[in-house]
Amino acid sequence: MILVPDTSVVIDGRVTALIEKGEYRDATIIIPEAVFAELEAQANQGREIGFSGLAELQKLCVLAKQGRITLQYVGERPRLEQVKLAGGGEIDSMIRAVAIEHGATFLTSDYVQAEVARAKGLDVIYLKSETTDNFAPLQIDEFFDENTFAVYLKERVAPCARKGTIKESRLVQIREAPATEYELRAIAQECLERAKRHPDGFVEVEMPGVTVSQIGSMRITTTRPPFSDGIEVTVVRPTREVSFESYNFAAALKDRLKEGAGGMLIVGTPGSGKSTLEQNIAIYLGSQNFIVKTIESPRDLMVPDNITQYTALDGSIAATGEVLTLLRPDYVIFDEMRRSEELSVFADLRLSGIKVIGGLHAKSALDAMIRLASLVDLNLIPQIVATMVFVKTGDISEIYNVSSGFGVPKALEQIGDPQIRPIVRLTNIITQETAAEAFRYEGEVMVTPAAGLPKATPVVVPKSAPAPVSAPAPAPKAPAPAPVTSEPTAQEERSAPPVHSMPTYEVTDDNPAWVVLEKEIQNEIRRFTEGDIVVRMITDTKAAVYIEDADVPAAIGKAGKNIAAVVSKVGVGIDVRPLSDLPGREVLINDVPAPVSGSAGFKIKSEKKQLSIICPDYAGKIVDLFSGKEYLFTATVDDYGEIHLARNSSIAMEMIRRYGADEELKIRPVD
Repeated sequence: MILVPDTSVVIDGRVTALIEKGEYRDATIIIPEAVFAELEAQANQGREIGFSGLAELQKLCVLAKQGRITLQYVGERPRLEQVKLAGGGEIDSMIRAVAIEHGATFLTSDYVQAEVARAKGLDVIYLKSETTDNFAPLQIDEFFDENTFAVYLKERVAPCARKGTIKESRLVQIREAPATEYELRAIAQECLERAKRHPDGFVEVEMPGVTVSQIGSMRITTTRPPFSDGIEVTVVRPTREVSFESYNFAAALKDRLKEGAGGMLIVGTPGSGKSTLEQNIAIYLGSQNFIVKTIESPRDLMVPDNITQYTALDGSIAATGEVLTLLRPDYVIFDEMRRSEELSVFADLRLSGIKVIGGLHAKSALDAMIRLASLVDLNLIPQIVATMVFVKTGDISEIYNVSSGFGVPKALEQIGDPQIRPIVRLTNIITQETAAEAFRYEGEVMVTPAAGLPKATPVVVPKSAPAPVSAPAPAPKAPAPAPVTSEPTAQEERSAPPVHSMPTYEVTDDNPAWVVLEKEIQNEIRRFTEGDIVVRMITDTKAAVYIEDADVPAAIGKAGKNIAAVVSKVGVGIDVRPLSDLPGREVLINDVPAPVSGSAGFKIKSEKKQLSIICPDYAGKIVDLFSGKEYLFTATVDDYGEIHLARNSSIAMEMIRRYGADEELKIRPVD
């Protein structure tokens, strides 16, 4: 008998297993070079299936030396582009061509390959999945007992196991002798072969350096160099069934499910028991005649057959979410949401009207709220998540209701901000106490404990600004006496030291960490301005920086490049503001007379939010403003004889700059 096995049956170890049982004795086994090439490529990429297949071929060599079979290698080695197209069937086509050329029987465990070979007229032996009764114990089984739920194996390290329950577990050393590379490769290969042949087994993830497979309730994760510094095999399995009724607050959680709580997050740290609770919720909902689907990667929830388990479709969780909207389930259980993409799919499913329950890694419900607030708009959070369940050491610790309303956040009450604003609250449904609040402040979403901030926000208190020192008035050119006025002339103002020369600002030191951060931010911002710098810490992660109005664009930089570099270095969000907006700050220019143009003049007055040009002689008229002979802008004077400009506008900034440069400013009515 002449047999040509394909890659699938070589990888799962069925060929040598059948020969050792006495079947195909004295058969001629032809291995196409295409099989070698595909397995070599897989092994070079660090994939476990490549090593498993090569190990199987080595066993065939041993059987050939024992005279139990005849082994031949035939065919052409595929080109690189054919190996790259293996997923499209190029390698399979070359293997079938070898079988046709030698009139051999085609041996495969791939259903599609079997059907194609039959269509080509080949004799085909299709090896179906075996029943569980036909499997011998795995090597990994010797590390488990009835109290073990996780085993950790790494080369050059003594094997360890975690025993007990999730609530009370301990890590123990299984044996004194460290695991060897050969031993771990054999275990990994055996687990991979069994996952491919077991009716309840499958390979969930196969990437360079990582293989995740499932055999019944047992999940095997194998890592190898270069991803890890050595071969490591981690095996996890449940040790006992946990009934839904045994959880704390199970009755309250059932009530929330009966009320149709559309969005629910199961929150906890890794290994806290989130998946077990999700599994129990899925089973409970399925028993209540709901259509329940799951999204898992890897698929390791142990649920009955009436609950369909889905994974990433073509590597995309978003694609799986799109399919689920077409299936119209009552509930979707979304296990282990790790990335922003998965949280987005959770939000999309929920907003489409499907009831979704998802697991999220976080050390508290407060942290889960922060992650959610960073992804979706604050006002949408209650529409997406109505309930948060915090799991700790295998049991339910707290259940929170998520709601929205209006009020003054506790954290802002401490800093004297009485403004009423929208708030999203986390309220414990058992104690009815508010645990956390989320709100907008200074343009950012803040999530704080309901008790408020640990300390009041430090206040920047400006000292009194020194009075301006005026120089003596110059002698008038005309013999007439100089007019008596209470305001200094323009020349006097320019010859006097500036009012804003270097005022000193005092920062309270209620929070020493904030004082250090403020000093560091000042040092970084000083690269962009030679003027005053005032830093106010708003929260632990947010600061307001006040600098000279004209230096604000330079500090921000093109597309925010400069300020982004500062934020990256100090690790604090920074809001750059004009110094004129600083509460208590003296205005930079206060009732400064401008040069006279003809018989009529004007004054410039700088206030906190605006720059006023006072010219009562031109009330109700349209005027042009010039600097010397250079036209600046045209404006309409109001009935009170004033032109008002936004303090931070480019025109106002230009007026201040030109006045400071001692340029002659003129005003002229438009004819």
